[in-house]
Amino acid sequence: MNEQTFQVLEYDAILQRVAEHAHTESGKKTILELRPIYDQRRLEVMHKEVEEAKAILATQSRVPLHTLGDIQGMLEQGKKGLYLQPRQLMILLSFLDHMTKMKRFMKGQQMIAPRIALYAESMAELTGLEEDIASSVRHGRVDDHASKELAKIRRKKEKKAEEIKDRMSSLAKKYATIMQEPRPMDKGGRWTLPIKREQRTKMKGTVLDQSASGATLFVEPEEVTRLQEDLQLLIFSEEQEVEQILYTLTGEVLEHEQDLSIAVETMHQYDVLFAKAKYSRWTAAHTPIFSDHVLKINKGRHPMLGEKAVPLTLHMEDGEQALLITGPNTGGKTVTLKTVGLFCLMAQSGLHIPAEAGSVLPLYQSIYVDIGDGQSIEENLSTFSSRLTNLIDILQKANDHSLLLLDEIGSGTEPGEGMGLATAILDQLASKGSDILATTHYSEMKAYAKEKEGFINGAMAFDLETLKPTYQLQTGTAGESQAFDIAYKLGLHPDILNHAHRITYNEESSYKLGDDQRKHSSYADQVAVNRYKKNRKRNDGRQQPSFKMGDNVHVPDSEAAGIVYKGPDARGNYVVQVKGEKQTYNHKRLKLHIPAEELYPEGYDFDIIFKSKEYRKIDRMMNRKYVEGLTLDEEE
Repeated sequence: MNEQTFQVLEYDAILQRVAEHAHTESGKKTILELRPIYDQRRLEVMHKEVEEAKAILATQSRVPLHTLGDIQGMLEQGKKGLYLQPRQLMILLSFLDHMTKMKRFMKGQQMIAPRIALYAESMAELTGLEEDIASSVRHGRVDDHASKELAKIRRKKEKKAEEIKDRMSSLAKKYATIMQEPRPMDKGGRWTLPIKREQRTKMKGTVLDQSASGATLFVEPEEVTRLQEDLQLLIFSEEQEVEQILYTLTGEVLEHEQDLSIAVETMHQYDVLFAKAKYSRWTAAHTPIFSDHVLKINKGRHPMLGEKAVPLTLHMEDGEQALLITGPNTGGKTVTLKTVGLFCLMAQSGLHIPAEAGSVLPLYQSIYVDIGDGQSIEENLSTFSSRLTNLIDILQKANDHSLLLLDEIGSGTEPGEGMGLATAILDQLASKGSDILATTHYSEMKAYAKEKEGFINGAMAFDLETLKPTYQLQTGTAGESQAFDIAYKLGLHPDILNHAHRITYNEESSYKLGDDQRKHSSYADQVAVNRYKKNRKRNDGRQQPSFKMGDNVHVPDSEAAGIVYKGPDARGNYVVQVKGEKQTYNHKRLKLHIPAEELYPEGYDFDIIFKSKEYRKIDRMMNRKYVEGLTLDEEE
């Protein structure tokens, strides 16, 4: 597997959606780092685990997972000789509580989830540690009763603080006349009286601070100095006792380091597992069946499309190596390739696929894609050059354990050569034993796939009633051009369609004037058709074919094939590009082989075929900005 495959098939986007269901940061990270594996036995176990987790979620609304915090970091901190802070111990206490609940919870799930319920048994009973922490730490601080000495110190501290408070209230009344404000004030943990600077000599004590203006001095009265020193000593004793208690608890935690590490890892695995299960339920996904050669997708839905996804059904039996898909642009061919590739990546990562039960997927060591524009701006490569470079890389790396997804293979160049390249490349890839799903707009390749051993045709269906693609794949059949049927549905006169059919297929057709034609036909249309009939008679009954840019035509007397560039002129002559050179032929010497609409997508840039590379380069520059002295001579 490679990063290009992950990017084109939107694999990482799927992992992001799965990760959103994880409870812990470590679980999210693990999911985002998932990569496909090539181990059928391990994969079957992974999918069974997700199936069991789904069964639990179907009956239980909540699973006692824990956010974990940085418990592993706490253990590392303790091993460095640093005691754990009360807030850290509270997090650890919460984890121990969830661990106990998870063990009890999973014990009750043994009937429906025997495999994953067993994992909880690896977590040790740590009720003793849980009780010790709970009795020593409460509300984010070491509790008074964590030790007898701490309780004694804190009682003395409270008594001494109360004594200081009473003494300061008394002194505030005594010195009220020289105070800036009528109340004691705390400065750095010591009580002071706010004395006016000019009255400083009237009270004995130590100046601890002054106001910004200097008009007020904060003086610690001599009468409370000794009391506050006593209080400070009690504070020091309290801090020392608290540290001793925390060191003792940290040591007890480290005694259970291995048990805690196993519990953290088990909780982490449960988090990943239930995230996969939640995503599976959210997308109505199922466990795939793994096979050596069979590919069967039952009503699969691309997970990124949500409710817009049209279910895909695709069956390729043993011996069917390649599927060649034809059909109209925007008909769903590319989505079909991406859906198959993405399902394989998901399945080999232990994720259920959003398809009906019974879907079967082969295992692949590698998946290569050639989908989309693929243009490299940095290397200044054209679309065709870039995609051909990618295909060459695939030719070198593909083997009999590879899946190849090739979109519009051979496109972007002269149709005759493009079709030849596509056929030769498919032949070579097939000889390597790779499984292939490819799309094409070359109609001749339908016959190639029909005759090639191991190849089957497929087509994206089109609804002639709505004149819209259905986005549904039909295998075992080659897609036919719908141009004439669509034109007939839209009201084009049958005489014109019958004539077009004779030109294209050299055989008669039977289009007749129907309700749709009568509905769309106007008086002017009928006049035009009558004039058209008279012109045909005036030409001695001989047909004068009409060609357009891009039509693939035969020049019978030269046994060559060419592409129509422009025409006709007043004499019925066309300019045709044959083997890279433009030549003029009368319409009588030309015979339509493949209409342009069957070879190229809508809006295709024909300059790629008819103009030189230098011409196209200058044209692009002039379209972007004005370049002084730069001119462009039309190429004929």
